[in-house]
Amino acid sequence: MASDMRLPVLRKAVSVSSAGSDRADHKDLVVPGDVITSDPGFMRGHGTYIDEEKLTASVAGEVERVDKLICVRPIKTRFNGEVGDVVVGRITEVQQKRWKVETNSRLDSVLLLSSVNLPGGELRRRSAEDELTMRDYLQEGDLISAEVQSVFSDGALLLHTRSLKYGKLGQGVLVQISPALIKRQKTHFHNLPCGASIILGNNGFVWLYPTPGQQEEEAGGFYTSLEPVSLADREVISRLRNCLLALAAHKVLLYDTSILYCYESSLPHQVRDCSSRTGWRLAALCFDSVVDRQG
Repeated sequence: MASDMRLPVLRKAVSVSSAGSDRADHKDLVVPGDVITSDPGFMRGHGTYIDEEKLTASVAGEVERVDKLICVRPIKTRFNGEVGDVVVGRITEVQQKRWKVETNSRLDSVLLLSSVNLPGGELRRRSAEDELTMRDYLQEGDLISAEVQSVFSDGALLLHTRSLKYGKLGQGVLVQISPALIKRQKTHFHNLPCGASIILGNNGFVWLYPTPGQQEEEAGGFYTSLEPVSLADREVISRLRNCLLALAAHKVLLYDTSILYCYESSLPHQVRDCSSRTGWRLAALCFDSVVDRQG
């Protein structure tokens, strides 16, 4: 005998103004189970469901309304990619004519063999020999930078590395932070004046590496330098990594300017202190610098 059981829960009603003028700058925060509205004229969007003819939140986040459509944008979630996003990912599996890539999203992303540059920059159809030598290009554990080409119906991402700025990553440091802290910009590849370069992936994966000299175009994006990294470059990368963690811990938006301000503020301190004792101070100094220079 089946029975419908419900746990007792205190549900608050969230008012949704039909005019919207007095609530233009205000957003409601809801948690799962909160009743957003009982008006049947609104449509159910992402992060909501209908319970006893009431529109109820299924995730914790901000209530957003577009005309008659109501959705809840989660405060903390995995990466939801869009076409054109720059991502940093790790190869998890080599399959037939494709690689599976971990990109901090709900599903593994897909990189097709036809979506990569061949060594030497050859423009031809992929053959059976190319499929047999896929592990010579990319194998399990390799880190890559890529761009989102399209999004499948189930939310999985289709990637491509046809540009020479994308491809296999060599020596460097991977820092994982929340995707919500990455600021969207025209370019996510930055050569910082401190002597290091950074790739700010929209998926929350940030790659720090020494600024390269001349890139071999004939490598087609598969060339990785194995030359020893100098102590000075390693210290710069370590300081940048600690600055990223300090900014992320204090919810400061990450882009090239904020990272540089934090790096400059950290110079009087030891590298090992930048993410622990002085982390809050660096984040505060960075925030004040951004406000002062933009204001």
